[in-house]
Amino acid sequence: MDKHGIFGGGSSEDVEAPLLLPPPAREGAKERAARRVRALLAHRYPAVAAGPAACAAVCALVDLGGRREARNMLGILAWVFIWWVSGAVPLAVASMAPLFLFPLLGVSSANAVAKAYMDDVISLVLGSFILALAIEHYQIHRRLALNITLLFCGDPVRPPLLLLGITGTTMFVSMWIHNTACTVMMMPVATGILQKLPRGGDAGAATPGCHEDVRRFSKAVVLGVVYASAIGGMVTLTGTGVNIILVGMWSSYFPEQEPITFSSWMSFGLPMALIIFLALWVTLCLMYCSKNTGKTLSAYLDRSHLRRELSLLGPMAFAEKMVLAVFGGLIVLWMTRTLTDDIPGWGVLFHNNVGDGTVTIMMATLLFIIPSRKNEDEKLMDWNKCRKIQWDIILLLGAGFAIADGFKSSGLTDILSDGLKFLKGAPTVVIVPVACTVSGIITEFTSDDSTTTLMLPLFAELAKSINVQPALLMVSGAVGAQLSYLLPTGSPSNVVGFSTGHITIKDLVTTGLPLKLVAIAALTVLLPSLGSQIFRVDSRS
Repeated sequence: MDKHGIFGGGSSEDVEAPLLLPPPAREGAKERAARRVRALLAHRYPAVAAGPAACAAVCALVDLGGRREARNMLGILAWVFIWWVSGAVPLAVASMAPLFLFPLLGVSSANAVAKAYMDDVISLVLGSFILALAIEHYQIHRRLALNITLLFCGDPVRPPLLLLGITGTTMFVSMWIHNTACTVMMMPVATGILQKLPRGGDAGAATPGCHEDVRRFSKAVVLGVVYASAIGGMVTLTGTGVNIILVGMWSSYFPEQEPITFSSWMSFGLPMALIIFLALWVTLCLMYCSKNTGKTLSAYLDRSHLRRELSLLGPMAFAEKMVLAVFGGLIVLWMTRTLTDDIPGWGVLFHNNVGDGTVTIMMATLLFIIPSRKNEDEKLMDWNKCRKIQWDIILLLGAGFAIADGFKSSGLTDILSDGLKFLKGAPTVVIVPVACTVSGIITEFTSDDSTTTLMLPLFAELAKSINVQPALLMVSGAVGAQLSYLLPTGSPSNVVGFSTGHITIKDLVTTGLPLKLVAIAALTVLLPSLGSQIFRVDSRS
């Protein structure tokens, strides 16, 4: 055997290698501390602990006049908000926190808080998710997306024009149907356009810069649909439940005042909405469109290629037509359930015991009954196709309703009302933005309708006690309740956009905050001027 065989080795690396490995270097105290800190940060333990710590600090340091339940509610709000924003735990886990925090801290009973997690609006979202999955399964959104892209993309692609087309279409549709229904209908259209663009890990984008341009434009499209739906709903009484609640409470609390009609509200809502829409379009273009975005998108949105893809879809099949028929029927039911005092809508036939969630689940059920005519015994939908439903988003919305109930049951609402009595004798330019801001803050943690139901009675009583024109507080509160632009819990439309995976809470905050400020400023100007003619508001300081 060669002398360099097994023991001698055949390379200089083997010869030079030591026979015994040196002992591992001792880890110093600083290295151990640094390793532990890195482990803590990796597992997000500081963020996890920040929620309970904030709650404990509020409960220990804040004094709300001996109102223990209200103080505890404020602490719970701090805990849940920190977990939502920091992502310390999964979204579903953070959203379930009220289920144990409310009973433990005496805000409400276990049964009471659990009921908030299956509200009529949650039924609306659940049914809407099923309908959206049906639209996606049969690629109906792809057909509509190709037509809208062909109309607005330009040659070469002009991202601002494409954004204007998508958001403008969404706003117009939302004027006539509920903004949640509009978001459910338009979001698959938006994501259908985005499906033509490469995602982060795709090989289609040549450079990291292309990835970034596509990612930012995708955010702009989803945010545009979410916010345009909310803005369009502001225009008419049928666009959102908030306006309908306002009309009902206005006639109930102030029957001697001039009634708010469809035409009078639209005369005020349309200019207001156009100002916010312009701010939305400018914000999206400035924040999410760069000089290279058009060039990047042109590689994937070529007009001839789009026409070819549209022709490849062929004529609509029976299944597609039936899904559209079910969805169209649902929209009609949404629009006509409640109309005006003179034309009550079909809801009166059932003594107004039905809600939007009722008809949404009913129409979604039809998808599991109607045959698709593709295969024998195959229906339009089956439960296997519904596995993509994002239950964490539904739990998130349930947490919002639980928090709204907690505000009322804990007495935190009364404390807020007492804190607003300084508005007595204040000029219009102070009353309007303050009322709108208070309502706009609360609506971020609850649904728009919940905030309106919560705040408008408070503002109505406040208007009587401080002797101000009620429209200043009521209209400001209603508009503020529709400015749920910062958190997913604010409205079902936000939930739908958040569930696409294209946007984060940070995106909602950075884009929605400028819109919120513009809306408050526009209301401060329009309500004393235009509102003085429509709502008989005294515009004097």
